[in-house]
Amino acid sequence: MDLTPKEIVKYLDEYIIGQKEAKKTIAIALRNRYRRMQLPKELQDEIMPKNILMIGSTGVGKTEIARRLAKSFDLPFIKVEASKYTEVGFVGRDVESMVRDLVAASINLVKEKHKEKNQDLIEDYVNKKILEKLLPPLPKMANESKKEEYQKSYEKMKKRLLDGELDNLKIEIELPKSGLNIEDSSLPPEIARAQESIAKIFTIGLKKESIKKEVSVKEAREILKTEASEKLLDMEQIKIEALQKAQNEGIIFIDEIDKIAVSSKAQGRQDPSKEGVQRDLLPIVEGSSVNTKWGTVKTDHILFIAAGAFHVSKPSDLIPELQGRFPLRVELDSLDKEALYKILTLTKNSLIKQYQALLKVEGVELVFEDEALKAIANLSYEANQKMEDIGARRLHTIVENLLEDISFEADEHRGEKIIIDKEYVHKKLDNIIKDEDVARYIL
Repeated sequence: MDLTPKEIVKYLDEYIIGQKEAKKTIAIALRNRYRRMQLPKELQDEIMPKNILMIGSTGVGKTEIARRLAKSFDLPFIKVEASKYTEVGFVGRDVESMVRDLVAASINLVKEKHKEKNQDLIEDYVNKKILEKLLPPLPKMANESKKEEYQKSYEKMKKRLLDGELDNLKIEIELPKSGLNIEDSSLPPEIARAQESIAKIFTIGLKKESIKKEVSVKEAREILKTEASEKLLDMEQIKIEALQKAQNEGIIFIDEIDKIAVSSKAQGRQDPSKEGVQRDLLPIVEGSSVNTKWGTVKTDHILFIAAGAFHVSKPSDLIPELQGRFPLRVELDSLDKEALYKILTLTKNSLIKQYQALLKVEGVELVFEDEALKAIANLSYEANQKMEDIGARRLHTIVENLLEDISFEADEHRGEKIIIDKEYVHKKLDNIIKDEDVARYIL
């Protein structure tokens, strides 16, 4: 979190081309969260996050900007679609479930951190369990010479286990029998608690059933890690940390917010649930307490980033109270030929690098000439102009069609170097692009 806004933007530039304004706005919002945490407690409570509304067509990088930041800074992050929520009283997901999903993501994040901290303890537990199966312990009445002999055998076996010599050896382990699954965070806490109570009623007085399974030592290691985590990790501490992290560092990305805006043009065909969802969303964004199965969460300092194309409706079609809760607005640019070319060549894990790595597995070396990459960018731009503008996602359809035959016949080209030039690109794609009817189905 201790990065300046300039450093945050520099990091985002490695993965996302252009969109300087959007990157700048989010970098400042993120840095302000760090600044807030350094202030005295009474002032911290007063400073509210400045929620962001991103406006731009699909495939220009709205979601990717937020997701990259959350991933790199280990922040609890969830992406939700506004269109899947319904007003209270309608059948569907209630708006509060997004906060419960965020807490679930935070729990997983903190649990992984605790697993890393206790890695050595977990490894010791797993090794001990496996060694007990390979070399059952001596009875307590054993004499000293037997104990010494056992200890020597134990150390030898332990060394062989750590060196991986026993990975393929089969052992029998006990697994707890899976019961009712009550981990669904989308359920309201009252229903989740009722489910837990019912599960307890059915399991009262019954012994915890387990099933025996024969697996290799390598497989047993992974299975026993879960058991070790449950026994060694302090779940109460994880819960407290996760709730704090969700409240102070959580990011909820609400996509397709334009789908719940009621357009002024659509008079007479208005869906009453759309405005209802906005009204239900309002207290969550303004700041309220939401009950989850892990405890109560305050949403006052969660950062909300909303995004939408706003082709049919406008931001002003949202209810005024909700508009006021997204004070920072940023418009993302449509991608031109140059931007599409840069996405193919400059991003850290570009689409081209991905395909080269995939075909290298088959022993095929794929080389793209610069002119070929420019042709791919030009054809993607043309397709976006003629049909729906789906931004950088058009590159996926174009490159997939371009490499379809090579990918299918990769086994026949093992050990070969295949060069993709401008002529090959035009030969494969020109006819599809020119015929708009065909292009609509294929691209």
